[in-house]
Order: sequence, then structure tokens, then C-alpha cells
Amino acid sequence: MTVLPPIEEKARYVERMFARIAPGYDRVNRVMTFGLDQGWRRRVVASVAPPVGGRSLDVGTGTGDFLPELAAWSRDGLAVGVDFTLPMMVAGQPKLDALGARSSQFVGGDALCLPFPDQTFDAITTGFVMRNVTDIRQAFAEMHRVARPGAMVACLEVARPRNPVIRLGHRLYFEGVVPWIGQLLGGDRRAYTYLPQSARAFPSPDRLADLMREAGWNYVAYRLYGLGAVAIHVGAKI
Repeated sequence: MTVLPPIEEKARYVERMFARIAPGYDRVNRVMTFGLDQGWRRRVVASVAPPVGGRSLDVGTGTGDFLPELAAWSRDGLAVGVDFTLPMMVAGQPKLDALGARSSQFVGGDALCLPFPDQTFDAITTGFVMRNVTDIRQAFAEMHRVARPGAMVACLEVARPRNPVIRLGHRLYFEGVVPWIGQLLGGDRRAYTYLPQSARAFPSPDRLADLMREAGWNYVAYRLYGLGAVAIHVGAKI
């Protein structure tokens, strides 16, 4: 059984874990979400609606799943993915090669201290990342800092279904089946045991909305998807 690391060791633990699972990460995601994660990501990008010619940022981009959608919306703009795990970005490089260097790029960096000037981006996304950072409020504050006035942020994250029966079924699947999927397809059962455990410790959608407001975001709202197993939070910078 995987035990969640102490808070002071979490960043290093997470970086090493994602480095191990990078080669099979996309494949495991598609299977364990039954392909639904792609539709959720499209909803996230539609929520922030990057302007034509604008700059978009995906925080904790991993293999860059959001970047093709962001680049398609902004067309002549730039979609940037920032992550602190190099092997994840290496695994996602073919996606950027297909887009072209002028429309997308990876940047190494920490969500808690983004390597960009103030008011740089017109739209910001993040997906399944906040449960892995050590300070959620600080991560949203950094996104707010680098956002231009009028920019939107959208966060895709796990939630716990409110219906007791669905919640039980979700827990049995997420904690019992997903680790085996991770072992069969990604070769690392330990990592996919940590991920469900981190989800259990993650704030509720209402609390996450409060943290976004505390970080400076306005008009924060969210909707649940996947029978309540995931939430998309949206906010604006005014």
C-alpha cells in the first residue's frame, strides 16, 4: 500500500513518480477514464476560449494534452505548457512537433513560481495537477499573476460523487481497479495507487472554489462531470 509522502517531500516524490510513468501516461489515462478525459479537456479549453492571436498557458502540462486544443483556438497565437517533470514533456514532444514551434512550446517550471512576467497570458488551463502541488492557493495566485486582465482560468480536477452508491462504485474502481490498469499498461502500480489516494485528500469542489477566490480569481463557478467524479472550475481576472 502506498503512503502519501510528507508535505515537505511531496514535490520531489511527485516529480520522480511522473518521470517513471511518462512513457505510458497518455495510454493509461485514455483507458482508465474510458476516453472521457479528452472530452473534459475540450470543455476546459472552450471555457477559457483563447482569443485569436493570444497567448495561452497550460500549468502542469505533463505530455501537453491541452496544447493542441489551445493552439487550435488561438490559431496564430502561442500555446505554452509548463511542467517540472522533463520526461513528461519529452514524451509529449511529438504533439508539439505536429503543431509547429511557432504555435506551441514546452517550458520547464514550477506551478508555485511560474517563470513568466506579470500579465503575460490571455487564457490559462490546468488539468489533474492541483492535487499534486503543495500549496493550491499559491498555485492559483501564480496563475492570477501571469494572467492579463480579462483572462479566464479553468481547472479540471477530481471530485467525489455525491450520490452514495456512485461514490462507493467510484472508490472501488479508482482505488481497486486503476492501480492494476497502471501496472498492466504503464508498468507502475505504485504510482497509480498514489493517485487515487491523493484524490481522497483533495479539497471538495466548494473548497477549491474558495481557494481560487482567495487567490484573486473572480466569478468562480464549477460544474461536475463523469457522474460527479470530476469538476471543472472556471474563474476570471478583472
